[in-house]
Amino acid sequence: MNITKLSIIIPAYNEGKTIQSVLDNVSKLELINGIEKEIIVINDCSTDNTLEEIEQFIERNPNQPISAFYQNINKGKGAAIHKGIEIATGDYIVIQDADLELDPNDINKLLEGLLTKNVAVIYGSRFLTKEHKNTSFVWHILGNGFLTRLSNIFTGFRLTDMMTCYKLVPSTILKSIQLKENRFGFEPEVTLKLSKIKDLTIAEVPISYIARSKSEGKKINSGDGMRVIYCILKYKFKN
Repeated sequence: MNITKLSIIIPAYNEGKTIQSVLDNVSKLELINGIEKEIIVINDCSTDNTLEEIEQFIERNPNQPISAFYQNINKGKGAAIHKGIEIATGDYIVIQDADLELDPNDINKLLEGLLTKNVAVIYGSRFLTKEHKNTSFVWHILGNGFLTRLSNIFTGFRLTDMMTCYKLVPSTILKSIQLKENRFGFEPEVTLKLSKIKDLTIAEVPISYIARSKSEGKKINSGDGMRVIYCILKYKFKN
């Protein structure tokens, strides 16, 4: 697979405590095979100091390939990703959460999987490794596991972690898909729509995961889980 440039989209809402660390980690990341990176951070109308933290980091690091976009109203993670996809100029796109649950170094694992597994799309699975910390059994194991199995029934994929943030997808594909979900429904929507592309191949690679609690800023909840179920059913039969 020929890839010379990767766009890393970072949606951020009220992540003032972690956004600079994430930007620093992503900025220091050296991609395999000399692949160029493009960092796109989307501030989803945060009400804390996220905006100031982003601006300070960019000001201190003028040589980093970072561009920032600011939503005028809070629209949700999915909507921020939509804007990032629109802006992206890389051959491939990957999403990076603005917290510290995922290790940006694992992005190279996705790229290596792309090159070795000879597929079009790579997902990073938190279920293929034991490198987990602070994991909530109920949500992560039962919740994510159930949603992934349900998704597999309708997609024909054999995924272990449909809800993963780390999805490495050709930008031409993401730009051609009409994405509608503004919140966490993005994950099932994009997976269901990828499954409708003829002859598309997909694989997973293991990634590490450090879960955070609601008190630390975790935003997904049981209501979002119900929305994910709805989206799986909806996008099986609709575009």
